[in-house]
Amino acid sequence: MVTFRNHGPNVTLYLENFAHSEPVPSGRAEMKQFMPFPDSNRAPLAGQHFQVAVIGGGIMGVAIARECARAGKRTLLVEQHDFAAGTTSRSSRMLSGLRALEKGEISFARESLRERERLLRDRPHLAHPAHFLLALNNQGKRSAMSVRTALWVYRRMAGRNVDAAGFEMARKKLERALDAGQRWSIFDYEDAQCEFPERLVAEWLVEAIAAGAVVRNHTQVMAVDVAHGRARGLLVRDWTRNLEEKIEATWIVNATGPWVDRTCGRSGIKMRRPMVSGVRGSHIVLSHFPGAPSTALYTEGADGRPLYIIPWNEQLLVGATHVPDTSDPGKVHPASDEIESLLHSLASLFPKARISQNDIRYSFAGIRNLPFDPSGDPGTVSRQHSIHDHQQENVARLISVIGGNLATAISVARDCVRMIGIRPAEPKPLAVADGPALDPLLDHFVVDVSRAASISEEASRAIVEWHGKRSMEIAGMAQSSAELRTTLCPHSEHIVAEAVEAYRNECAVTLGDVLLRRVPVALGPCWSETCSREAALRIGAVMGWNEETTGANLEALEMERAAYLRRPRTSMRLATAAD
Repeated sequence: MVTFRNHGPNVTLYLENFAHSEPVPSGRAEMKQFMPFPDSNRAPLAGQHFQVAVIGGGIMGVAIARECARAGKRTLLVEQHDFAAGTTSRSSRMLSGLRALEKGEISFARESLRERERLLRDRPHLAHPAHFLLALNNQGKRSAMSVRTALWVYRRMAGRNVDAAGFEMARKKLERALDAGQRWSIFDYEDAQCEFPERLVAEWLVEAIAAGAVVRNHTQVMAVDVAHGRARGLLVRDWTRNLEEKIEATWIVNATGPWVDRTCGRSGIKMRRPMVSGVRGSHIVLSHFPGAPSTALYTEGADGRPLYIIPWNEQLLVGATHVPDTSDPGKVHPASDEIESLLHSLASLFPKARISQNDIRYSFAGIRNLPFDPSGDPGTVSRQHSIHDHQQENVARLISVIGGNLATAISVARDCVRMIGIRPAEPKPLAVADGPALDPLLDHFVVDVSRAASISEEASRAIVEWHGKRSMEIAGMAQSSAELRTTLCPHSEHIVAEAVEAYRNECAVTLGDVLLRRVPVALGPCWSETCSREAALRIGAVMGWNEETTGANLEALEMERAAYLRRPRTSMRLATAAD
């Protein structure tokens, strides 16, 4: 029998709108969104002592908390918004080391590839190999010889071979679609994707909780408590209860990504120089167009910078820009000139498609937290992570984590816990694969889940691809009622039971937490306000929401979705520009 907590009618306004915010009583809040919260039954944190307190619930913070908890340390993880809602969900969703290799960062490239192989082995439902084509025209900055050499080294480091027959078919299709007025050199290589890092974070989060970690999203760190030359704890505000609490901690890890300097600044920790060079990466997501590549494409944009065009989530993901940005990471969005640059590059590559801004479904942007570079040139900044010990500022027991990427998160976490004197659990030995790291039992498992839940194999596969081994738990829940087996919207195979699982076991609090991150159907090609309304009604019927609560959840979801996934407005007439 499944029981659900009633998200009652009391709805709390979670600060103000992005553009018209007023200071909250503490005067320190940075998040500017409406959020409805259920009546919270979270256990109080006030007065508790933790051996490690991790600030920041992106992929780095969750990985660090997971490592600490698995090592037997009493661990707290706090996130000001929702887990994976920041930079993690605004990335290019790749697991690659090629750019690092091109820049001469050999050790970082090796680290990325080694950790990528672990993800392919351990999370085959979320991380999978991807065939890439690299297309360079005769006006590009790279020579064909240097690219050929770099790719040979990359293949040797990765230990993966490309399907020659598949490459030839993909190459011919791409050549027919590219601008015929230029001469192209096309290469191929094997890389990998993590299409939904939000789901990877959710799985690591569940594992951290199972190991004993205490986690709180929608909980902002107002300040690090510093006294007598050491960090002693945190002052936090739990926005689900609008309550400030103070906790003690032996060690504090600042893993707030692009907020890392701000976290120190609001705590009165004076730095000699910034730790982070904020770099904005903007993307556009388009519907498929005639001649669109079916294989991931790496090329140069109109400005000569690297450009990725990646089939993703039944759409095309195009990006990313690389623009210095020191503004509030919580308010970041693509600038109009970035959108125009990405569109112009795409239209120049595929002039026959006559691409226009009407083909864009939405755009989004995030701030990468790269190590500080005084030159101010984002192209020269290393991707290699670093860990800053604030003993240098006479604040002991506080460290800040800078850099890293999706592939290296666990490696960064291990380095972090070693630095604070914790011995991490040793990873399993890894034999480099020579073929795709697919789960041979996947098809059998899909059938088993389908039968256990009394749902179609298509719906079962959709669940397995996002939830992996935990799909059977969702299937057992779905078996108990037709309402739980109902799809979230008429266009989706994903079902209400997945949303309930997100509320019950994956720390989801708001409808946005569920539909944008735990069960991210709202990122799909079909999604509209009508889909949001259907999902809110179907989830609310099972969760026991009344009309007021359902309406508040729906309104908050749409506001968050509109702020995150922006429909850009540009003045560029791309159909004409492509002629």
